[in-house]
Amino acid sequence: MATLENIPAATGGPGIPPRWTYSAKDVVGTAYSVSSRVWYTVSGGVLSEVYYPTLDRPQIRDLQFVVTDGETFFHDVHRSLRSSAEYLGEHGLGVRIVNADPDGRYQLVMEVISDPHLPCVLIDTRIEGDPDQLRRLHVYALLAPHLEVGGWGNNGNVAMIAGREFLTAHKGETWLALAASVPFVRRSCGYVGTTDGWQDLARNFKLDNEFAAAKDGNIALTGEIELDHGYHFTLGLSFGHTLHRAVTTLFQSLGTPFTEHRERFLEQWDRVCRHLYPLERLSGDEGRLYRRSRELLLAHEDKNYPGALVASLSIPWGETKGDEDLGGYHLVWTRDMVNSATGLLAAGDLTTPLRALIYLACTQQADGGFPQNFWVDGEPYWSGIQLDEVAFPIILAWRLRGAGALADFDPYPMVRAAARYLIVHGCVTPQERWEENCGFSPSTLASNIAALVCASSFAAERGDEATARYLAEYADFIESHVEAWTVTRNGVLVPGIKRHYIRINPAEVGGEMPDEDPEHGVVPIRNRPAGTRSEFAPAEIVDAGFLELVRYGIRKPGDALIEDSLRVIDAALRTDFPAGPCWRRYNFDGYGQRDDGSAYDQWGVGRPWPLLTGERGHYELAAGRGVEIYLRAMENFATPTRLLPEQIWDQPDIPERLMYHGKPTGAAMPLMWAHAEYIKLLRSAADGQVFDLISEVADRYLQVRQRAALEVWKPNRKIGSVAAGTTLRIQAPEPFMLHWSKDEWHHVNDTRSQPTSIEMYFVDIEVARSDRAPVRFTFLWTEKGRWEGRDYAVEVMPRPEARAGESKIAR
Repeated sequence: MATLENIPAATGGPGIPPRWTYSAKDVVGTAYSVSSRVWYTVSGGVLSEVYYPTLDRPQIRDLQFVVTDGETFFHDVHRSLRSSAEYLGEHGLGVRIVNADPDGRYQLVMEVISDPHLPCVLIDTRIEGDPDQLRRLHVYALLAPHLEVGGWGNNGNVAMIAGREFLTAHKGETWLALAASVPFVRRSCGYVGTTDGWQDLARNFKLDNEFAAAKDGNIALTGEIELDHGYHFTLGLSFGHTLHRAVTTLFQSLGTPFTEHRERFLEQWDRVCRHLYPLERLSGDEGRLYRRSRELLLAHEDKNYPGALVASLSIPWGETKGDEDLGGYHLVWTRDMVNSATGLLAAGDLTTPLRALIYLACTQQADGGFPQNFWVDGEPYWSGIQLDEVAFPIILAWRLRGAGALADFDPYPMVRAAARYLIVHGCVTPQERWEENCGFSPSTLASNIAALVCASSFAAERGDEATARYLAEYADFIESHVEAWTVTRNGVLVPGIKRHYIRINPAEVGGEMPDEDPEHGVVPIRNRPAGTRSEFAPAEIVDAGFLELVRYGIRKPGDALIEDSLRVIDAALRTDFPAGPCWRRYNFDGYGQRDDGSAYDQWGVGRPWPLLTGERGHYELAAGRGVEIYLRAMENFATPTRLLPEQIWDQPDIPERLMYHGKPTGAAMPLMWAHAEYIKLLRSAADGQVFDLISEVADRYLQVRQRAALEVWKPNRKIGSVAAGTTLRIQAPEPFMLHWSKDEWHHVNDTRSQPTSIEMYFVDIEVARSDRAPVRFTFLWTEKGRWEGRDYAVEVMPRPEARAGESKIAR
């Protein structure tokens, strides 16, 4: 059994406040096998966050080599050496990293994989250079544990087992172990910023302190590699829930030659990647971004919770984040997850998207909703609600049914519950897709319409025609209000364009009747610098979310309103890089790198997102225009290792901040949503049709057909008027009898609500064109035998005609 050494104990505790590291990754990798429950990332030539036992639990800040000759120089690999990286094979996320001394004296050639079957990261290392120079080198492994997702409270020890010394750290029930295929000749456990090995070596190029233990702090472990017998060794970093588990895993992994591990690692990935849908011919990089995108999407699936796909194995601006900020992007967002699953579906993968759907069905909350984001065990992290994230699982279920990929899984209970949630809580979303504002959002409304049509299709398939009709009619109700809710007639951003879609109509959530006029209210932008303007009229703030109306088949491409809105978007948000065009989320956005190149911290400046280049490409394809410029742009925005960033830098270079024009910022990288968008754009180009188009939605809204005008009154939308010639639907989430009159109570009607299988109940009142008196009503809640105790009135208004210059949409 292993024994821990405790004397001498390190001084200088507890260390400086811990921080994570840079978000911009060069590589994200894992073995494909589910038994290898460890994920690694590489940034700037060093191992950065490593995740275990689930991919939402980063356990280290970084692991790197420090090199010195003991007399004249000290090299921190991340800061001092020139780094390059390439993949080990055509398939698989193993990487070869070359860290070269700028003066040409030596280079470290590292091959990084994880054990194909165990939670151990392996770094096979060769030191190359002039033999006389190599003999003078001292090479140290330097590890910064951040166990159980935090830098504080870590404990480190020098340890011994079976005659071998190694380094270990623990916190709570999580242990790690670090050793090499050759011994450590010196070891030390210290506190970061005071007595860690980096501080010691930087002072005089020697490891003067050899502390055996560092307790309860922000710690670092240092081990000098024995080079007496050669310059080739393998470093292993393993994890376990006990010391014994971590240590046995470590030495089992080191006991097998690295070449055998590498062969199995690559064979696993090669086997799963053989059957890609053939899209390489449409790419401009011989399919490299396509292949890596699919592998990255697969690598972002958890192995303990099958189907859980996280947004990114990165922590945006991690160098500024401490223990108080637990969540990076290594969380599940339903929106990102469904986009990832759909990207895999576009690449020909039917099994992973099904696992994703099953996972979502099991994670759905009792009321049918989904949290804003959550850990892979389903525990919510942020508490916001975004209605598009409730809609997306329904759409994924529809896609899998259409692909014949549901197998023996029945998604209908999940579909019904989610559809009910959308109807009960919509149409004002507490947050739109940028997670910042409540109101009527074009992109959210598009997803809700599409999801309800898909849900209607499921109900019809089950023979439940009444519920199918109810769901479809509610989708029609939303669709008929999209422009009234989200189009301004007072545009100020482009001369001559007064009418265009806005980003958000800032209606409030929770009242009895939101203000639905898009000219009213104020849009707050809370990520702006202090002292700058942070409140705007709705007409002043735009994004391209309205393109989702075309993506799903709700509005026609080329429509004059859509095209005018695009002109506004291009004027306000577009940046043309040498690589191609890219767009910011919305004007006055503050979520991004600051102008001086420093990190976003509560405020910054929103930068262009390559994801949005893909979204624009999908629209241009739908409009019958070319998409090659958008595909090439996304390929050009990718790093040499084919990772797509969340945002790219749009200002002149600031080398000292690592900011270069057209290159990644410190935001998330890789962003799985962007990789999925690229795959879908490739597939759309191959098919000649937008992959995300929903045929039943397009059939319903792009064909000229007459539909009765419908207005909905419900507990969170107690409208005060209705146009003559409209069906007034009064609905509630529990059964009722409606006591009502259209002629000032001269004639009284008592109508029992019609039920649906989603536990929504409604009464329709036909308001004739000749009607002028208000509709008055109250409720008897039949299950409780209780009267509402309040009368309501809906005034009848003459039906308005379409304004000059505005197209009529057939209903």
